[in-house]
Amino acid sequence: MHYFVLDIGGSSIKYALMDEQAQFLDQGKVPTPVTSLEDLYQTIEDLMKGYDDVAGVGISMPGIIDPEKGYAYTSGALGYYNDTYFARDLSARLGVPVTIGNDAKCAANAEIGFGVLKDVDDAAVIILGTGIGGCLVKDHKVHTGKHFSAGEVSGMITSYEHADDANYSWCMRNGIIGLLSRVQEHLHTDTKYTGEEIFAMAHEGNQDVLAAINEFSREVAIQLMNINTLFDCEKIAIGGGISAQSLLMEDINKNYQDLYAYHHSVGMPVRMTEIVPCAYRNDANLLGALYQHLSKQ
Repeated sequence: MHYFVLDIGGSSIKYALMDEQAQFLDQGKVPTPVTSLEDLYQTIEDLMKGYDDVAGVGISMPGIIDPEKGYAYTSGALGYYNDTYFARDLSARLGVPVTIGNDAKCAANAEIGFGVLKDVDDAAVIILGTGIGGCLVKDHKVHTGKHFSAGEVSGMITSYEHADDANYSWCMRNGIIGLLSRVQEHLHTDTKYTGEEIFAMAHEGNQDVLAAINEFSREVAIQLMNINTLFDCEKIAIGGGISAQSLLMEDINKNYQDLYAYHHSVGMPVRMTEIVPCAYRNDANLLGALYQHLSKQ
């Protein structure tokens, strides 16, 4: 059987035709409509017309989503599908079952179904991107919470002194913006480097950049320890483009181990956990949308 899956982002929609074994039969990308929900529905309908024998549609999308009811409470930066029975209404147009899920939770589903969490019961998935996405995994399933926002870690406070300053929320401190600001501070420049440029300088041995990355990694490790203290994870999977940088992953692990060693030595109830990069990045949300759809059939 074939399934049509989509990853709705703020600027583009990735789409693919897949089978039950998660094999990609075709895929592409189009701009995301920015004007209205009707335009989005029409775009999806037009894309699906290119395929025959589609048994169902799975969608990853921003916002607070109730995957059981197919209801979107919020719609992230897009703003136009707040408070809609998105799955029901789209299913009526397409004539096939439609499932929807939050994008970060779909990324976690990709790891649960096909990746590094395939044999794990309890875990956290943290996506380091422009901001920070997160998801908790309990009993080998995405844990949504009472209001479908469990694991939404971006607003976590990182400083007692700056608790009223949004610039000290975790998404600002440890997203790409936070890494860039640290590098700029250490290099005494306002140059806007890309992630690739930052890690190229690090691999060339630039000590200022290496120091900035270590500061960044330590703060990530602190929050991972907080998450693990609350949730007792078997694994914490790190996603996002920069998780492909082995230097960063090694730095995060070393900082976590150092924090654990100290707090354990003074009798604090902290635990070690395995911190690993996600298996999937660019196609994670598509795979997760498929896994969620198949799980509900």
